Amino acid sequence: MSRHSKWSKIKHQKGAADVKRSALFTRLSKNITLAVREGGSGDPKMNFKLRLAIDQAKAVNLPKDTVDRAIQKGIGAGEEGQIERVQYEGFLPGGAAIIIESLTDNRNRTSGVVKNLLGKHGGNMGLPNSVAWMFLRKGVVRISNYKNSVKNFDEFQLKMIDFGADDIQPEEEDLVIYTAPENLEKLREGLEKEQITPEEIEIEFVAKEKISVTDLAQKEKIENLLNELDENEDVDNYYTNLE
Repeated sequence: MSRHSKWSKIKHQKGAADVKRSALFTRLSKNITLAVREGGSGDPKMNFKLRLAIDQAKAVNLPKDTVDRAIQKGIGAGEEGQIERVQYEGFLPGGAAIIIESLTDNRNRTSGVVKNLLGKHGGNMGLPNSVAWMFLRKGVVRISNYKNSVKNFDEFQLKMIDFGADDIQPEEEDLVIYTAPENLEKLREGLEKEQITPEEIEIEFVAKEKISVTDLAQKEKIENLLNELDENEDVDNYYTNLE
């Protein structure tokens, strides 16, 4: 449970069941559409949010015509319903916090679904800002097998700091770089100059402090909840403060 971003788990979902893959494709299409609206352009060269969304879609082989339709929908062609981002906050069994980000065309429907899922698995919905204060909004870059591309780690760290990195943390074979959201594009450009291609680039909620849940029954409830969130087409991302 150490990773809490949908994007950070994409590589593990490539072989997922059809229902999860279908939900993932729907989420990514919505994300592209909303990125066009929020960024004000259907050109990924001019819209960094769209560029990230398309990269995510490519990672799981979302068909190009689906990507193109999502972009056109964002521009305004064939619009059926207004998609919006809605954030929910709550508590998991054992007292851990969770933030759930949705992309929905029906706020009431999605709110009811999220509330029911939390309650079903022993958690509960919180009020706005009930847990958000436990997290920081960060740009996050993950590089897999970084030792293959980073030969001099000390030199690399200094360069990344120049490109806006706030913190650099090895995680087993991966390297995670944190930055302020507004510096994420600059950091990505810096990595391109170094000829390093990150596996994942996202803006996430990062827990200020993490907690552990040791009770086996509670851990099982949490896993079941996260699996159902994975399968829900309206759920874009979720983040917890679990170890």
